[in-house]
Amino acid sequence: MIHTRLGRTGLRVSRLVLGTVNFGGRVEEPEAHRLMDHALAQGINVVDTANTYGWRVYKGHTEEVIGRWLAKQPARRDQVVLATKVGDPMSDGLNDQGLSARNIVAGCEASLRRLGTDHIDLYQMHHIDRSVGWDEVWQAMDLLVTQGKVRYVGSSNFAGWDIASAQEAARRRNGLGLVSEQCVYNLVTRHPELEVIPAAAAYGLGVMVWSPLHGGLLSGVLRKMRDNDAVKSAQGRAAEALLEHRDTIEAYEKLCADFGTDPAQAALAWTLSRPGVTAAVIGPRTEQHIDGALAALTSPPPEALLSQLEQLFPPVGRGGPAPDAWLS
Repeated sequence: MIHTRLGRTGLRVSRLVLGTVNFGGRVEEPEAHRLMDHALAQGINVVDTANTYGWRVYKGHTEEVIGRWLAKQPARRDQVVLATKVGDPMSDGLNDQGLSARNIVAGCEASLRRLGTDHIDLYQMHHIDRSVGWDEVWQAMDLLVTQGKVRYVGSSNFAGWDIASAQEAARRRNGLGLVSEQCVYNLVTRHPELEVIPAAAAYGLGVMVWSPLHGGLLSGVLRKMRDNDAVKSAQGRAAEALLEHRDTIEAYEKLCADFGTDPAQAALAWTLSRPGVTAAVIGPRTEQHIDGALAALTSPPPEALLSQLEQLFPPVGRGGPAPDAWLS
């Protein structure tokens, strides 16, 4: 496993992050524990979750699954960089959502109880909440850091200007501010190259990419559909995108076949090769999925394949950051 620093911090993280969105409903608890065992044994030291994950069973279920895994061998806690999120609605309660000081602090306390730990290594704002001022947000986060309940603060699904405004507010308070941004980024969705990734680089944030396979669209979906083996890739975002990009996906799968490369490994390797990307969040359902992701990192496809992917999935505009991407 390859490890790197998370942005401008001294925290070392694996370039693959174990995402847990499938735990509960798609992956039952015994298998989830085996997946975490396997990931940790392979050097994946970041486990990423959210307080709402497990909603197919009930919100908070996934944090409880992780908490019971940690409790089996308490020494694991020191080996794991534990990341969770706050902000999405946990109930219909008026104050049980968003980034108010009340919800940030209460959400942290609840996550700590479910995870069975005394601190969260990376506490991430799940989405921007523009109804709340940054002074309130940072007051709450600073309190949690001072109390030792949170080590670092990150963002998720922020725009570039949200990152900038958050960091400038933190600077006014002489705080560290954000250390990471978690955004969707893959061959199909390249808009973070315009603003988000450049903003993260400018402020020293690590970038952890979620959905590097676009919900399974880039995992060989057409072959899986022919083999009646499509699960996640035949649903949701991937199914909708397939209607728009079917011709491109057909060409993509043929190109991967010509090079003898698994489509999922090709897409993940491309994402990991991009400038500014610290790590990719994978959402495995089997140990084989983890091993395939590891292969994409340690034995990437040839440069010729990665170059041709640029032709199949061109960047937005002329490529690169805005505003140059728009200049004729």
